[in-house]
Amino acid sequence: MRTHSRRSLLGAGMAAAGSGLLTSTGAYALDTRNGRHRHHSHHTPPPPDSHDGHGSHGSAPAGYVSPDGPEVIKAERARGSGPVRRFSVTASEAQFDMGGQVVDTWAYGDLLPGNEVRVKAGERVAMTLHNRLPHSTTIHWHGVQIRNDMDGSPDVTQRSVKAGASFDYGFAVDIPGTYWFHPHVGVQLDRGLYAPFIVEDPREPLSYDHEWVVMIDDWLDGVDGMTPDAMLDELNKDKPGGAGGHSEMQRVGNRAAAAAVARMRRRARHRKSDDPSDNIEYPFHVMNGRVARDRETFRAKPGDRIRIRLINAAAGTAYRVALGGHNLTVTHIDGYPVQHKDTDSLLIAMGERFDVLVTAKEGVFPLTALSAGGNNQTAQALLRTGSGDAPDDKIRPTELRSGGLSADKFKAASSVRLSNRTPDRTIKLDLTGNMDDWDWAINGKPYSSTARYPVEQGERVRLTFHNTTTMWHPMHLHGHTFALADGGPRKDTTIVLPDKEVSVDFDADNPGLWMLHCHNVYHSESGMMTVMGYKSQR
Repeated sequence: MRTHSRRSLLGAGMAAAGSGLLTSTGAYALDTRNGRHRHHSHHTPPPPDSHDGHGSHGSAPAGYVSPDGPEVIKAERARGSGPVRRFSVTASEAQFDMGGQVVDTWAYGDLLPGNEVRVKAGERVAMTLHNRLPHSTTIHWHGVQIRNDMDGSPDVTQRSVKAGASFDYGFAVDIPGTYWFHPHVGVQLDRGLYAPFIVEDPREPLSYDHEWVVMIDDWLDGVDGMTPDAMLDELNKDKPGGAGGHSEMQRVGNRAAAAAVARMRRRARHRKSDDPSDNIEYPFHVMNGRVARDRETFRAKPGDRIRIRLINAAAGTAYRVALGGHNLTVTHIDGYPVQHKDTDSLLIAMGERFDVLVTAKEGVFPLTALSAGGNNQTAQALLRTGSGDAPDDKIRPTELRSGGLSADKFKAASSVRLSNRTPDRTIKLDLTGNMDDWDWAINGKPYSSTARYPVEQGERVRLTFHNTTTMWHPMHLHGHTFALADGGPRKDTTIVLPDKEVSVDFDADNPGLWMLHCHNVYHSESGMMTVMGYKSQR
């Protein structure tokens, strides 16, 4: 359970890594002269794995910055050379109880979510990933402005980590915020492979008594034999190269996936809700790994100020989130400060994060995430500050009736607002595809690891997304933050509604090859993904 006392965290100074998922390791060293990663060999022989990439790093086409090139090293040096914090994480097969139904899945350290990684801005992270999965994997550090060769994008920035092998991630962090990490191989995100990554501000301006880190997720893995891979196969089965399973277990999983896809497409044709976020019908929705009937309880005292870090780790579901009986004061979005604003509820898309402050009242209150769209399913936890019975898990706070404020309704804090500047380059990105053909793409072209949208170091770049489809698309850019229009918040993920256009600006100040994709994993893995590449100036 993620229930941290802020006083105890700061008092301890975070001198030691947590137990379980994270352990100290000496397997990683940083070259203090140039900040480059020293790879230490690990001798466990990996079995054959058809999902592996090739080469020790991603390769850049001629004329583009290499993920481990001198431009990347220079940018990493500028982030500082603070103390190194060492961790390790093991990705392995696991089982979890979803309120009476045990599911087989994959997870970090047999925990759901995986244990939190917490560091301070100015420190360097040394994380060894041990892959004990039956397939290759990586770690992507979602929202972190990281050195390019540590971004975890297979075939672009690194080789996938083979089954039975290990890999050392090492990078500096200089911007505080609420982030998280997950794989970037196939649809592994829709298993249990995710955990919070919190970068504390050494000069934290907020005053509060406790922190509560909350990860919200949709869940299908292991239910009736279904897997995310079976779901992806079913969605893409009519495309050239579409595949189905061959073993009995795969056939059972594919039958379950086929039934779920059929229901989804019937809803799309006869949608009663005007909310176009409906996608896959997930059997469960969980908050910090627990279904509503087996809720986590966070305990505090009446009058305590609590910072809640809300992270939507779902693969395909946006949520409307409220804490019964309380207002939420929003302080940060996607890790960056915003002008504080009170609201009764929030709309949080896949990949987005909101930090809120609440002053706890006396009693027992449900923190509820309602799936956006027509499904109307909930994930839930409890805030308890006194005695009394907990409300029924099926009761929804009245605060959810407002529909929830989305990120575009906020303004960036003056300290992080981008300067006024005319864009040097505009990249137009039409989001294309439909649910029947499942042909999601950008500018009509499905993902290719060799495609590039060029930018140059030092440019102000404008991305203009035009959603030509009938579905939501939370668009996520790796390695950067962009600003929404008219002084809007700094973000790395933004909702683009059907038949709408959204323009965002960012400064090209982190060289390399960077993924840009929809954070609905079944859209991105079916083609709505591309690469933004820095042109080499050598």
